[in-house]
Amino acid sequence: MARGMGLCCCFIVVVMALLKGATAAQTYLVGDSFGWKVPPNSSYYTIWASRRTFYVGDKLTFNWTGSHTVGISHIQAEYDNCTRDPGEVLNSSGPGVIVPLETSGSFYFYCTVDDHCGSGQKFAINALTNGSEPPSPSSACSFTIGAFVAAVVSTIVITVLIYD
Repeated sequence: MARGMGLCCCFIVVVMALLKGATAAQTYLVGDSFGWKVPPNSSYYTIWASRRTFYVGDKLTFNWTGSHTVGISHIQAEYDNCTRDPGEVLNSSGPGVIVPLETSGSFYFYCTVDDHCGSGQKFAINALTNGSEPPSPSSACSFTIGAFVAAVVSTIVITVLIYD
């Protein structure tokens, strides 16, 4: 019985380790139901983005009515200063746009119309490679999945050796 239970636990651990890196791409609606428009406060989109973890392969959907753009930059100073001519401006005449995150790194999104950016219509994200871990708070447990797997496998091996 112990041998069967040990094999079952080992199988579960292996499956968990394999599934850890298999994160499916997500599509995010920027601002959720609020959409992409001048927000009610300057931290609205920053808070929205901070509640999510973005990976390469994910997509951001920007929906709007009225006059808006999606400026994309990889330079924080352009974002901080709401530069009118960032690296790329998408769909300045349409009601929305979908932005695929094709590379890892920092992305700065903001509206280049009038003072929309200065009013808080902007946010920054860090796109991670699939399987990489997001930055964790300093108070978080530093017990990694590798250490967990090693501990569980060691426990199973010891249990099988003792009870066989």
